[in-house]
Amino acid sequence: MERDRPSLTHLRWAAIAPGTFVVALVAWPVAMVLVSGIGPGSLEVLAAASTWRIVAYTTAQALLSTALSLALALPVAYAVARLAIPLRRTILAVITVPFILPTVIVGLAFRELLPFPGTTAAIVVAHVFFNVGLVVRVVASLWEKVDPRYDQVGASLGLSPVATFRRVTLPLIRPAVLAATLLAFLFCFTSFGVILVLGDPALPTIEVEIYQRAIQRLDLSGAATLALLQLLVVVVAVAISSRQQEGLAVSQRLQHGESRQPVRGAVAIACTAFTYVLAVLVVVPLASLVSRSLRVGDSWGLQWYSLVAQPADDTSRSVPLLQSIELSLRYAAVATLVAVGLGLLACIGIQASRRRGVWVDALVTLPLGVSAVTVGLGLLLGSLRGPVDLRGWWLLVPLGQALVALPIVVRVVLPILRSFDPRMRDVAATLGASPVRAWMATEGAATAKAIGLAAALACAVSLGEFGATAFLVRLDTPTIPVQVVRLLGRPGEANIGQAAALSVILVAMTLIVVVAGERLRPRRGGGW
Repeated sequence: MERDRPSLTHLRWAAIAPGTFVVALVAWPVAMVLVSGIGPGSLEVLAAASTWRIVAYTTAQALLSTALSLALALPVAYAVARLAIPLRRTILAVITVPFILPTVIVGLAFRELLPFPGTTAAIVVAHVFFNVGLVVRVVASLWEKVDPRYDQVGASLGLSPVATFRRVTLPLIRPAVLAATLLAFLFCFTSFGVILVLGDPALPTIEVEIYQRAIQRLDLSGAATLALLQLLVVVVAVAISSRQQEGLAVSQRLQHGESRQPVRGAVAIACTAFTYVLAVLVVVPLASLVSRSLRVGDSWGLQWYSLVAQPADDTSRSVPLLQSIELSLRYAAVATLVAVGLGLLACIGIQASRRRGVWVDALVTLPLGVSAVTVGLGLLLGSLRGPVDLRGWWLLVPLGQALVALPIVVRVVLPILRSFDPRMRDVAATLGASPVRAWMATEGAATAKAIGLAAALACAVSLGEFGATAFLVRLDTPTIPVQVVRLLGRPGEANIGQAAALSVILVAMTLIVVVAGERLRPRRGGGW
């Protein structure tokens, strides 16, 4: 045991690289905004009743959206993790796709579908659409590795399936549930595109208010103050969640293979049926998008796809679709490598740091709680006033995308590591294995599937990321989401049709990535 302590001391330094990355691309821009913007007017913003109404409304809609996402996702997570349901991988891919779509596009789709746009209910429905798949993925990644004999013990004691879940299963998967809850809350709390399109202008959230103050009113002081308030809420939420995960995690021996039961019993049948219904409901907005891309006036055709492949000067930017696809894939590949590499280092450092790992966890999760407007504005101010002008540097785009994907990688992988029995690493260390080899032989092998899932999600998020990319990309090198938003900003049926066609192509690319991530996973016995 004594031999393992130095190894943990060395491993905790693994968090330096991801911590430095986050500080460079988040803390520094935020500091630039705060230094440039905070002034005497900040006190007026804090004292205004409207500021606290905005904070309260933002928090309330985020909590409601998160609660509904969790309630809808848990039965689906049970079905895909524990039951041998047909088309399981296809369903997982379908319900995950909405999470990675550009928020502005999904907002427009729901504005056409819902009879109550411009309301809080419309915002909540769109947020649930986005986050259900994420919650299912994160929770199911741990749930399917829990030894099924725990459930059998509960049944042998006479517990009902619901009681077995509450008293036996839930304590084992609680770290993943808490991680998914935090992710969903942060995405809803910092949502921008959905609320901008679907929300009531009289009820802005913090993100929308930051954008309006910084871009439309040029009120840097007010925007900086709101950004600071947003950041404080996020840090508190991450710190509480991290401490809860660490304190409630149950050490257990996770299985490497899969063990799924036939669909038997009322609960299993109900959860399976609900899973298929939810998958169909998720497809409805996507089907509406496909329909719009094929509708040309009063007829149907592929005219819009032809135009985006060979854009005309009067309907689109003079950047061919193939170039946008190539750029998006190149940026996503680099962003995925960076996010997964730094995410794994962060998870190792958090585990090795033990109680101090809470602060590392909060640091690497910080990008989820910082406004893209704030980061973009801070990078611009830093380039104008700092020693190095980063504008036009192509690597800045995938780095910005990796920044968004990094917390997702950590949230997917970390619950697996926290649930692993540390005595397995102790045994490897006492047998003479080096710290890295001991980790690879224990936690590394058990988390191989989570790493593959994290890579797929990181790549898909990078493909559909718009907030940070819009500030960093050059005019002549747009990604697909940037092209879509440019087209939507222009009037005319041709532009809307091309935007819909590009969105369908992006959905297809995202679906391919997610399915590939599901296929490229460890097989039984730990092999690939």
